[in-house]
Amino acid sequence: MNGEDNDQVPHHPEDTENEQAAEEDASVSVEEEEENGLSDTELNEVIESLCLSKVEEFILLGYDHVSGKDIWDCVSDKYRKTGVPSLHQIVNDILSLKSTQFMNWMTISMYRGAQF
Repeated sequence: MNGEDNDQVPHHPEDTENEQAAEEDASVSVEEEEENGLSDTELNEVIESLCLSKVEEFILLGYDHVSGKDIWDCVSDKYRKTGVPSLHQIVNDILSLKSTQFMNWMTISMYRGAQF
């Protein structure tokens, strides 16, 4: 053990935990930089394209009168109380929206008097 075989020396468990924590912190800061790197216009374009993708999916399922605005209104309705979440949550909410959830929201919105 003259210092050349450092790979074979067992490390203290806290050392590996600290290295893993440092790697996670680095990845979080990169994600934050990417998320904060989008301008409002770019963010709106991304959200619009996701909503239009969901519209195409609903049209394939037989819901012909759905617009991207309807999808966004449905998804963003739950953000009124909690505020707008991070980008990955918005993407998840749009892409995981089920047609039954959307139709329930539409029905409730009609009872509230919303215009479509």
